[in-house]
Amino acid sequence: MDPIAATAEPAPADAPQRRNPVRRPFLLLSALLILYTGALLVYSQTMAFVWDEGFHILAAQLIDRGETPYLDFCFPQTPLNAYWNAGWMAVFGESWRVTHTIAALEIAVAIFLVMDFVFARFFIVRWRFAAALAAAIFVGFNVTVVQFGPVSQAYAIGLLLVVAAFRASVAAVASEKWLIAGAAGLLAGCAAGTTLLTAPVAPVLLIWIVVSNRAGGRWAKGGAFVVGALVPFAPMFWLFAKAPRRVFFNIVQYQAIFRRVNWNGATPHDVDVLSGWLNDVQSLLLGLLAPAGLWYVARRSRWDVALRREFYLCGWLSLVLVLYISTAHPTFSRYFIFAIPFLTILAMVGLYWAGSRLGSPERPLFPTALVIALVVLALARALFDDRDSEKWTEYQDIARKVDQVTAPNGRLYADEMVYFLTRRMPPRGMEFSYAHELELPAAEEKLYHIISKRELTEQVKAGKFDTVQSCNDDMIDKMGLTNLFPHEADIGDCSIFWGKVKGK
Repeated sequence: MDPIAATAEPAPADAPQRRNPVRRPFLLLSALLILYTGALLVYSQTMAFVWDEGFHILAAQLIDRGETPYLDFCFPQTPLNAYWNAGWMAVFGESWRVTHTIAALEIAVAIFLVMDFVFARFFIVRWRFAAALAAAIFVGFNVTVVQFGPVSQAYAIGLLLVVAAFRASVAAVASEKWLIAGAAGLLAGCAAGTTLLTAPVAPVLLIWIVVSNRAGGRWAKGGAFVVGALVPFAPMFWLFAKAPRRVFFNIVQYQAIFRRVNWNGATPHDVDVLSGWLNDVQSLLLGLLAPAGLWYVARRSRWDVALRREFYLCGWLSLVLVLYISTAHPTFSRYFIFAIPFLTILAMVGLYWAGSRLGSPERPLFPTALVIALVVLALARALFDDRDSEKWTEYQDIARKVDQVTAPNGRLYADEMVYFLTRRMPPRGMEFSYAHELELPAAEEKLYHIISKRELTEQVKAGKFDTVQSCNDDMIDKMGLTNLFPHEADIGDCSIFWGKVKGK
């Protein structure tokens, strides 16, 4: 049965209706999405920058040079995003512009999948266009999506994969073909293979497919889903067989134990993040409208069961992702990006419920325009506040200066972005700067390819580096770089030191 099938006449005002083959509204939505994509591409090439993307894009560069994560360098992430970026750079060149372009396009496709779902499933014809437009804006103009999506990290590809896995799962329960369930599992597994922040998506979708199946064998689909979800982890299983301790350290041990080393304020930080939605207009709208939408769906007893279950699935995915991500210690607000599409779908139902009570149920313009304006203005404010933040172009200036003062075979101590831009191989153990905070036995540091900050300080003072670049004032002071090196240049908030270390 079509989950959007109309009820018999006379139907209640909020009963699900069959999708009308009206092309013009959907074409207009698609045209607006194309315009948005163009704007996001411009942003990705000008303002988009996240400091943490440095070790991600450096890992991709090292992969293109024949290195292997875990075996050759420390990379405490699941590896698919690094290989994905490496593949695109192998084709189009080693540039951050390549990875940013791909990420921006991934965000646009994810928005399309959300927008299309809302347009197809929305139960009031007069609200269909408005709800789909609002859904696209709730996702596409979300501050987290814009600022952290079009970069080299796994946010964009992970967002696309979880939404695609959701859409495939919805299609799988209505089809007799188990291959669609296998595709849903493959997409969910790939999402977890790019970032473990999406790990709960696969089990939620698996359970939902088995419970909600309407055609074909549910257990065959469940088995196909599991097989599909395991396929993306085959390379990791192979790496684990070759170097179990190194893979376990990077994927499990570092994430579970070492992320919060030397961070005394991690717990207050988490409290601040988990309560931050109260001070954020966009998060507050999602936090209020999504539960309202779920409550509204739960009260529609005359709706088709299949349609209600699709909205319930959005609720389960939102809840499980939020709870799971909240357990990360420390956690960050950007981690919750993967729950935004599912909260948005429910929020559109909540928008209809609230809007139809504030005004006429037949007139969606005012309530939709109001929430869209709030979302857009919140993004505009965030971008204005971010106008003077670091950008890749500043690091390009730093890289040029580093190349100018450092011999081709000179030993360089720098941020990951500088290694990437100068195309210089980082000294072993310096591919992931956060690992410098760890203090492990010498044998373990060698095994895991890490160097402690204490050892690095000793090497700097012993004159082992020809050039040192840093944007960390505390590190510069603690190492005494100003007094050690005869030459210094400042670019933005960063400093470059070079020359023979005094006294050596």
